[in-house]
Amino acid sequence: MAFGIDDAISAGLEIINKFIPDPAQKQAAEDALRTSLQQWDAQQNAVNAVEGGNNAVFVSGWRPAIGWVCACALAFQYLVRPLLLSLSSVMHWQSFNLPGLDDNLWQLMMGMLGMGGLRTFEKIKGVTK
Repeated sequence: MAFGIDDAISAGLEIINKFIPDPAQKQAAEDALRTSLQQWDAQQNAVNAVEGGNNAVFVSGWRPAIGWVCACALAFQYLVRPLLLSLSSVMHWQSFNLPGLDDNLWQLMMGMLGMGGLRTFEKIKGVTK
């Protein structure tokens, strides 16, 4: 399950409720926590906007680059590697060994696809152009 801003607020509120008995101090701490997390989110959004608007591929292209690396790695793991290994057994090639990749690719891909889904949701709601 994803860990979002609501989860961070809930965790912070549990800590506040456990250690601050005074209701006035508790409310002040809750307000400070919410303000801090909202400022952090706004700052990250500003950084994302600057990165996305940059013409340099090394600044604005790192997200697509990670996507292409993930797509190429998945294609190697599940298409190229099995085909080469089958071909090597048919052709009787000796000492033909290709390394396999671990399951971390799926975690990366699911995270990136989740972000893509959020972008689509924003477009449907008319938040972005």
